[in-house]
Amino acid sequence: MSRHSRLKNKLTYPILILVLSLSIALADGTRPKAGTTEIANYEARYTEDGQLIRPNNWREWVFVGMPVTPNALNNGKALLPEAQAVYIDPESFRYWQETGRFRDGAMFAVELTTLMSDGANKDGSTRQLTGRGFFQNEFSGLQFAIKDSKQFADEPGNWAYFSSRIGAAEREYPETMTALPTKNCNSCHQAYGSQDWVFLQLYPVLKAAKPD
Repeated sequence: MSRHSRLKNKLTYPILILVLSLSIALADGTRPKAGTTEIANYEARYTEDGQLIRPNNWREWVFVGMPVTPNALNNGKALLPEAQAVYIDPESFRYWQETGRFRDGAMFAVELTTLMSDGANKDGSTRQLTGRGFFQNEFSGLQFAIKDSKQFADEPGNWAYFSSRIGAAEREYPETMTALPTKNCNSCHQAYGSQDWVFLQLYPVLKAAKPD
């Protein structure tokens, strides 16, 4: 065998193996990986006992708004005394842009962060480079709202809500989350959500993207 033929075989065999591996992966329904991160799949997954398996990469979802409701402005009794960074999964955002509705399977992520406070002002505000105001500090919690007609057929609007809290020293959220009782979240969403149990009025990105 010539040197050229041996070199050709060395190059051909790895390529054939790669093609075969990809074919097998696609045939059994799995998806190849890009680097070390799995290709995004915007469908909620649950454990056998109904806990939500925490979706990954929610910080890469579409940011829609950030309500801020500090205790100092709510007589010390704010329902969520933090900054609330709200994201929607990209597939649901595209569906929203096309239809003005939230698809079955839509997921919202809400990441909570405490607010800086030096005690200088009664309203809890502090002064930073841009002026006096409210500024994010440490991660404190993560929430998900998921619309799933199969999993939550008996819930109002087919929405369920999940929440987890972490301390200042912790850096990772739990891998699974248990659904909150309906009464804990749904009554507020039903009373104040301006569309389909969603606080659309608080999310300027969604309002701007809604088709006419």
